[in-house]
Amino acid sequence: MAPQGTWKPGPFNTQYKEYERSARNNDYELLPSDSIDKTNVACLVNPCNPTGDYLDLPELKQWISDNVLPGGYVLIDESMQPWHSPQFREHSLTTQREYVEDLYKSQGISVFVMHSWTKLWCCTGLRLGSVVCPTADHMRAIKKIQVPWSVNTVALAFLNAVVTDDVYLEKTWKMTPEWRQQTIDRLGKMFPDWEFHGRSFLSWIWVDTKSEQVAEKAVGLAKEAGVPVRSGRPGYNLPTFVRLAVREPAKVDVLINAWKAI
Repeated sequence: MAPQGTWKPGPFNTQYKEYERSARNNDYELLPSDSIDKTNVACLVNPCNPTGDYLDLPELKQWISDNVLPGGYVLIDESMQPWHSPQFREHSLTTQREYVEDLYKSQGISVFVMHSWTKLWCCTGLRLGSVVCPTADHMRAIKKIQVPWSVNTVALAFLNAVVTDDVYLEKTWKMTPEWRQQTIDRLGKMFPDWEFHGRSFLSWIWVDTKSEQVAEKAVGLAKEAGVPVRSGRPGYNLPTFVRLAVREPAKVDVLINAWKAI
């Protein structure tokens, strides 16, 4: 479906690597994120996992204009975007139907918007997602090569139930920014040299410890305490960084106590 040639990630320090792996396996020439050259295929994770960068709709549209060749394909992964707020749909590229149609008609650029629908409800073991295509023809072309039974009935039943849980969503939108800032404040007092990255609504914190040794020790101590903290070394090659989830204060207490040994 997509044109051959070059592939480019979003304009961030790094991003989720699966799209890059797929492009490499399909013999695309990989352009760096800061390349000024326009590309045949672009994949942008927005909000960006793991860096926490986020492009608002005007910025996103401008990036597409500046970076994609006529006839190109654009994949926007918005899997973490529903954390934005109760108005997350208004900030999603899925609302920009006229823009997507005009872009395809005027330049032949095809924009696809993807979502994972299990991260928000903390059930990532269920594989369930969606893709919004620029035209019905694009949708039919994807369905023609879609793997059989790529979504099972258990996952669909799960989604049908959780989308009605308004209490859970309201709590998520209210508490995530509060718990995130509380965690940053506590860690900032302990480690004043650390830098904390990402938008306030996100469910994780991307932390630059400024030291490979400190980051490695932080990951090890967290693992011993039973707290999942990911290193920025594997895949991203950013060994001074760690990624930690936003959690309720009682669970953060466990991490704080473990990191007193740093």
